Amino acid sequence: MKFDHLFSSLQVGPVRLKNRIFSTGHMTMMPQDGKVTDDLIAYHEARASGGAGLIIVEGCRPHPSAVNMGQTIDASTDDCVEGLHQLANAVQRHGCKVFAQITHSGRCVLGSSDGSLPVAISASEAQDDVHRVRPRAMPAAMVKEIIASYVDAAERLQRAGLDGAEVLAGYGMLPSQFLNPSTNHRTDAYGGSAENRLRFLREILAGIRERVGPEFALGIRVTTEEKEVDGLTSELVLDALESLDRDGVLDFYDVGAGTAAGPAGQGHIVPPMILYTGYVPSTGATVKSRVSKPVFLGGGRINQPQQAEQILRNAEADMCGMTRAMICDPGMAEKARSGRLDDIRACIGCNQACIGHMEVGYVISCIQHPETGRERTYGKRASVEHVKKVLVAGGGPAGMKAAAVAAERGHDVTLCERSDRLGGQALLAQLLPQRSEFGGIVTNLAREMELAGVTVELGTEVTRSVIEERQPDVVIVATGATPFRPDVPGDEEGHVVDAWQVLRGEANVGSRVVIADWRCDWLGIGLAEKLARDGCHVRLAVNGMAPAERLQSYTRFKWAGDIDRLGVEVIPYARLYGLDADTVYLQHISGGHSMTCEDVDTLVLAVGHRQDNELGSALADYPGEAHFVGDCLAPRTAEEAVLEGLKVGNAI
Repeated sequence: MKFDHLFSSLQVGPVRLKNRIFSTGHMTMMPQDGKVTDDLIAYHEARASGGAGLIIVEGCRPHPSAVNMGQTIDASTDDCVEGLHQLANAVQRHGCKVFAQITHSGRCVLGSSDGSLPVAISASEAQDDVHRVRPRAMPAAMVKEIIASYVDAAERLQRAGLDGAEVLAGYGMLPSQFLNPSTNHRTDAYGGSAENRLRFLREILAGIRERVGPEFALGIRVTTEEKEVDGLTSELVLDALESLDRDGVLDFYDVGAGTAAGPAGQGHIVPPMILYTGYVPSTGATVKSRVSKPVFLGGGRINQPQQAEQILRNAEADMCGMTRAMICDPGMAEKARSGRLDDIRACIGCNQACIGHMEVGYVISCIQHPETGRERTYGKRASVEHVKKVLVAGGGPAGMKAAAVAAERGHDVTLCERSDRLGGQALLAQLLPQRSEFGGIVTNLAREMELAGVTVELGTEVTRSVIEERQPDVVIVATGATPFRPDVPGDEEGHVVDAWQVLRGEANVGSRVVIADWRCDWLGIGLAEKLARDGCHVRLAVNGMAPAERLQSYTRFKWAGDIDRLGVEVIPYARLYGLDADTVYLQHISGGHSMTCEDVDTLVLAVGHRQDNELGSALADYPGEAHFVGDCLAPRTAEEAVLEGLKVGNAI
């Protein structure tokens, strides 16, 4: 496929972009004490060197009252200038332009400096269904103070040598709290009519333009559809954009969907794999029909260059945000430009280590590419001085990554998989509804091995005798795990199957099912959806507060709504206690009292895994060099498996 549009240049105000691929403003959790760090610079430089045309640095706080979860850049003082200057130089030397986002979250407060709740401010005292704070309505003097802080922050970005800035006016942040009549109940000049509600944002933008002049690109990021009951409507947003466009102060419009202020809208900010790829280009087309300046499509799961090219050809946007595509593969843009499409590691939208890490306070990464966020440690492969013969036992994600990295560094690597397919448990995960893309991790890692020159032997089990016969210098054991089958009183009376049997189509579950979900991750809720869609009456007994509570919230919120619509009955705080021919007995994990599920055909176990340690036990007295990675050490997730594969492959 030719990428005539994707790799054409674009003039955005005073700035010429070399191509139409950009990284949107997103939290990395890398800044420290409000300042840019070496890790943040390395992170963005990796994407710039990988061919991106534009990088928009994560939200910079313009004012001390802008409190949100985690580490962000503090642009409310001059202390930010030097670090941003270093970042700008690192990005620009690769021909990539760099903007920064200016963000005030208003009522959407999740963070704290010391554990006590900060004062949240907003247009009015309107609460939401996520953050559960009652904000303080900003006095008129504070409104003016906050407006001035945006202007001052933009000037600092300009002094740091950045090429432009965008004001985050969507996703439920402070400017959208002024725009939305559901959250703005003011009776002064900043509330009431649509023109008054727009005044806060308009004065910010006019003030910035007057301060920075015409040689600094200025845009806004908005959401035309918040997808919440009381969210901003597309009509209101589009009318506001038309009005701002007539002011002539903006150089671009960066559009997406969703809001941080509600469970339904959050899933559209960083849409997971349960939302199909490239699903919001019509949003960009609608905005383009109403404004005169370039439109950036900053959301909607554009994870492949082919999708981006088609969006540009259809005139649905002028720039395509491909943030997670470049989190997963920093070199995606250059690979597309040079025609190496098969080498691109495609994002699967799992949200586990990117937005999932941010949500719990850890540095951004990727389950497929754990080098992300660790660029200074693993960003470059060091070639080996002495080539070793390496034997990898197991073709799941851990073994595949270890093999690929070791071979890329120059070792002679053979991977043996006892089944006839690579992939391990990822092959089962992709069989669940709305999880088919998870199989992409297998395709991507297999390609990494192919490019690195790994020899793959399928249908070959590694035993102690095989190792002694082949005499490798290094053995890497990645034999995975098997379903854990607990001793359940009454097991011999009732019909009990495990999750793997259901996914493989090896079990007749009947019409009424109880799922014992100890994991509280994707497996239990996925089985519940699958069986409900198959026509079963499903009761999902979770060993926690809610289904999928261990998943990133944008995924969890959407999935919880889906299974509720399907009629799945959720039983929280439930520990499996026993069963008989047609009854499953549960125990409340906190209260200790019994809970009974009657009229049950089948109990489905999703109660975790047990490491496959047969080879490990056989190697207990092995005199050679042996390493263990992934679930054979302890059952966890694909993230830990691939990361451990990277570490071992890099160390030998």
